Amino acid sequence: MTDTLFRAGVIPPSPLRFWRQTRLPALGSKALGTCVWIWIFSGGLIFFEPSLYEFLFMAVLCVAAMARMPLFVSTTPLFFLLFPFSVSALIAGLQVRYGSPLGGFVYIAVTIYLLLTAFFVANFIAGEPERHIKIIRRAYLWIAMVSATIGVLAYLGLLPSADLFLLHGRARAMFKDPNVYGPFLVLPAMFLLRDLFFEQRSRLLNGALLLMLTVGVFVSFSRAAWGHLAVSGLLVFAMCFWLEAKAAFKVRMLVLALVGTLVLAITFVGLLSIPEVASLFEQRASMSQSYDTGSTGRFGRQGYAFDLALTHPWGLGPGEFRHLRIQEDPHNTYVNVLHAYGWGGGFCYYLLVFFTLWRGIVGMKNPAIRGALIPVMAVYVPLVIQAGIIDTDHWRHYFLVVGLIWGLTANTAIFGLRLPVRRRLR
Repeated sequence: MTDTLFRAGVIPPSPLRFWRQTRLPALGSKALGTCVWIWIFSGGLIFFEPSLYEFLFMAVLCVAAMARMPLFVSTTPLFFLLFPFSVSALIAGLQVRYGSPLGGFVYIAVTIYLLLTAFFVANFIAGEPERHIKIIRRAYLWIAMVSATIGVLAYLGLLPSADLFLLHGRARAMFKDPNVYGPFLVLPAMFLLRDLFFEQRSRLLNGALLLMLTVGVFVSFSRAAWGHLAVSGLLVFAMCFWLEAKAAFKVRMLVLALVGTLVLAITFVGLLSIPEVASLFEQRASMSQSYDTGSTGRFGRQGYAFDLALTHPWGLGPGEFRHLRIQEDPHNTYVNVLHAYGWGGGFCYYLLVFFTLWRGIVGMKNPAIRGALIPVMAVYVPLVIQAGIIDTDHWRHYFLVVGLIWGLTANTAIFGLRLPVRRRLR
């Protein structure tokens, strides 16, 4: 009856019907890819917080709503984790005594915001995995190359106002910290490494880009970033060698690995021949730096931090640890989440890590997504390990990697369930 009256013009269309009849969803669908590209590109422009990345994400969400981007059943655990996490984190924010309460709630809001970006990326990828992973990959590669170029040129003193892109003599490009800039370059480097093994076209270009990113990581002089790049590279090689490569490709991979190692060795020998580079490298490569050792060093204060966490189920509040006996953060994500978000928020974070690893491992059985998943998992596994010695709970690219894993595995049965897990929610 309503449809008849509507066609006769007796009653006006409902807002939902009017929305469906306009061209806005089609325009939104066309614009969404471009908006996501710009948003991902802005992930390397982090001079201040909140950064352009945060503001552009709001615009991306608006375009996604206009395009009626579907949500998927298999990604909903990411969204449901937000509720208990947010409640526990807000309670922890009330525990702040020495720092700024407003600053604590802003810190919590940023974390919730980043979890939401992971949920968005997961659903964006799940919609059209092959096409959408290319959009994110290209944007990420472009900004990584821009960042690495700026970092290397600034470190060599070849840029005007080079000090703007350095911190304590270490390259940071457009990031606040070299320890974030270095790991940021690893994911696009792993995408290029996998392409180097299997794509004959553009092999020389891919090799040159990979070398530039590697040098970019080196001039960050971040030991964690160096280890991250090395472990991720070994994981990509191992997984490609055993899971993807046929006999002929295995021989080619071995040859490329030997040639690549030789090129890297020559490049680093050239860099280390510069006295300033050699001096900073020797200092940073030392395993006995003052802030790592002793009862108040990195590892000593982590033990004290865990003891505090066990006696404060509601948490201490963000940033409170540095106002106590040891005036420096523990630099361990797994204890920091207990302090900043309470036991409930910390448990939710542990679940996020566990399920992301599980989905990635199970997803390796699917040949359709394995090629894209290998570089992402090769980056995520070291990130999980690295979180034990550095704070990663506000790294934007960490949550991007989480979203990529959940999106690529959206059609993968988890825990042996054979039910379809990629149904759309409208």
